[in-house]
Amino acid sequence: MKICATTLGETAGDLLSMTMNVGYAVSSAILIGCFLVSVLFQLKSNKFNPVLYWTVILTTSTAGTTMSDFMDRTLGLGYAKGSLILITCLMVVLAVWRFSEKTLSVDNIQTVKAELFYWVAILFSNTLGTAMGDFLADDSGLGFLGGAALIGGLLGLVVLAACFTRLNRVMLFWVAFVLTRPFGATFGDLLTKPIAMGGLNFGTAGSSLILASLLVAFIIYSIMTEKRALNAALSE
Repeated sequence: MKICATTLGETAGDLLSMTMNVGYAVSSAILIGCFLVSVLFQLKSNKFNPVLYWTVILTTSTAGTTMSDFMDRTLGLGYAKGSLILITCLMVVLAVWRFSEKTLSVDNIQTVKAELFYWVAILFSNTLGTAMGDFLADDSGLGFLGGAALIGGLLGLVVLAACFTRLNRVMLFWVAFVLTRPFGATFGDLLTKPIAMGGLNFGTAGSSLILASLLVAFIIYSIMTEKRALNAALSE
């Protein structure tokens, strides 16, 4: 679901900023506004709501796409320098969160302050992921497919580490969480770019529609699964 949401964030962000020609700066302002509204509702909610939660994830991903493009292209920082700045920002957020809350675990977030740290870290990780994905696809010579394959391989190693080692699960969570974003960025470009550029030529609108449909299906499935589990527990 996270990979689907981050890939949709890439294609939807590009749809607004590039296909609709709104521009990176204006698109970033619009999407940051959407993020702030959605996260405000999330913070006011007193229980987990899958639709609301994944809406906030999606708004961080779309905002991260245009924010990264604004930094790297409009401001001329470039992918490598932009990635370095965003890595530093993410590390600072995680360090302050760890110092303040004594943990980076997301299994049992109870305070508004901890949840704010969580969403700020996600926003920076999604923005970083776009810059890293663009660097792999454009500057490294790997191309869209090569970049997606590399990040997919790294995600596979994280899965193996979670299954077969005793490495810290909180660390593995954040590594996987960060890696899903550059995977989404490179895979999103693979879906949208023309065949002549190494893409599949679905376009930003077509790719966004496909990914949105998949994400909605996953959310519905997760809600139904949770309800079945709850009903089973109540019947015992």
